[in-house]
Amino acid sequence: MVRPDPPVNFRDSCRYTSGVRNITSALRNRRSSGGSGEPTWIEELHGKIVGQSEGLAAVIPYVQMYQAGLSPEGRPAGVFLLLGPTGTGKTRTVEALAEVLHGSQKNVLRIDCGEFQMEHEVAKLIGAPPGYLGHRETQPMLTQMKLNAVASEKLNLSIVLFDEIEKAAGSMTRLMLGVLDKGALRLGDNTSVSFDRSLIFMTSNLGAKEMARQLNPDFGFETLLAERASASRVSAKKLESVCTAAVKRKFSPEFINRIDVFATYSPLTRVSLEQILEQQLTALQEHLDRRLLERSFTLTVPKASREFLLNKGTSHEYGARELKRVIHRFVMQPLAALVSQGKIESDADVTLEVDATKQNLLVRSGLRAA
Repeated sequence: MVRPDPPVNFRDSCRYTSGVRNITSALRNRRSSGGSGEPTWIEELHGKIVGQSEGLAAVIPYVQMYQAGLSPEGRPAGVFLLLGPTGTGKTRTVEALAEVLHGSQKNVLRIDCGEFQMEHEVAKLIGAPPGYLGHRETQPMLTQMKLNAVASEKLNLSIVLFDEIEKAAGSMTRLMLGVLDKGALRLGDNTSVSFDRSLIFMTSNLGAKEMARQLNPDFGFETLLAERASASRVSAKKLESVCTAAVKRKFSPEFINRIDVFATYSPLTRVSLEQILEQQLTALQEHLDRRLLERSFTLTVPKASREFLLNKGTSHEYGARELKRVIHRFVMQPLAALVSQGKIESDADVTLEVDATKQNLLVRSGLRAA
């Protein structure tokens, strides 16, 4: 007789994660006493992800356990559900982890769950079984070859991302039960895929609307309280409970019980958004130096121009998601036009300033005379 799954208990999951954290903290302290210090990849990861240190703290111990050879056998090295509003860094966390572990954010096997909203579309994931129409034409998206391809010589650990898992049909989440529990998936052609050497991430916006209402009540005394305490730890705990309640309403208990870590990403503060802007402007300067070589120049973005980019590219609703597109539109495209016309001198100091209408940015220096 099959024993039913125990009831869902998020507190037990958090207690288990806390225990793992304590073990790895002790191991790290023991290494530090020997003079080796904290691993470089952890510092790099914290440098790439802004304002979500608690989410990173939940993920890092599972990587360390795999590196130490202490991950549980017969299941994935870690299963994570990253919750929170859009534009808070959930997908970016997975990409940054791939960068620091494998050297490229492309070392992620990504499944867009929006493509699996119909029950029959799960065949795209595992392939049609023999005898069914399209058996030979349908190539599974999850194969052992594709899974192994996203690992690297630096670390034989594959990273799998199921993006926006709440959009997937029930047939897909039922199919994932075996993957999350036993680390095994049987394809349509009866071959098996092993996820023993994998970290499985799922992202979701479940509870984001309720979270927004908690942070920005429409009226009354709650509005005043939210303005005073939206960034406090009490508020963070409340937001976490909102997200976990939404998860319970959406997914079955047997699916939830197979997840190791539930990490709630809070909306980014103004300070965090400023740091993200600084990261992206630094990345833009590196891109210019790498692509233009001796024709490159120094880009200077004053405070007023930074405020312009932040106001255009960030919001309570979308977080920092629009920031990269805003930089592309207001900075990259005008610079590209001037470079293609030969109007910017090499080694020039190019300054971007807000125009009189406060609706655009202009290049004010570093131009070659006509």
